[in-house]
Amino acid sequence: MGGLTMKRLLLPALLLIGAAFAADEAKPAAEAPKEIVLFNGKSLDDWESVDIGGSGMVELEGGLMIINQGESVSGAIYKKAATLPMTNYEITLEAKRLQGVDFFVGLTFPVGDLKTCATLICGGWGGSVTGISSIDNLDASENNTSSFQRYKDDQWYTIKLRVTPTKLSAWVDDKQVIDEDIEGKKVGVRPGPIENYLPMSLTTFNTMAAIRNVKLTPVVEKK
Repeated sequence: MGGLTMKRLLLPALLLIGAAFAADEAKPAAEAPKEIVLFNGKSLDDWESVDIGGSGMVELEGGLMIINQGESVSGAIYKKAATLPMTNYEITLEAKRLQGVDFFVGLTFPVGDLKTCATLICGGWGGSVTGISSIDNLDASENNTSSFQRYKDDQWYTIKLRVTPTKLSAWVDDKQVIDEDIEGKKVGVRPGPIENYLPMSLTTFNTMAAIRNVKLTPVVEKK
């Protein structure tokens, strides 16, 4: 009798465990964060060109965003920035310098909110300086994010920027060039013309560039 009673007790328990496993297997796998296309190569409807005086025109040509060379900063603002994540995101794009000797990627982006922004510079200060402007009021040529990268004209480079509450990171092709802890630090744009391109934009300085495949993907923090 004892063995029979034990079997009667175990059977419901086994059935419950089996049901729990079945329920877990039936749950859909967590979906990967969906990327948001910021520039699709078909139109510039989501972008607003800004002329601060002497700026080059921003045009759509052959599926590319062309930022023409101006006398100073040239570029366009992404008009839907307020609908995007303010942190825990990555922006990827491809860019190449067509002419000029200064930065061909100036990616301005929000860090936590629309009023706190910074700019990733690729190819500044004569064509090679890469870094974030600004950290603790020091621009990309002066702070810890600064490095020298060799950029060839008319060659595509893949740029990736990652923003989290504690860190700013960036890659050029497969090479990580920035890994900056921002806790307790002041983040902001460099005072001057770039202040006209907040909160999210693509710009150049006295340089002509082609840009394509601009995307934003939310980043899921690891627990």
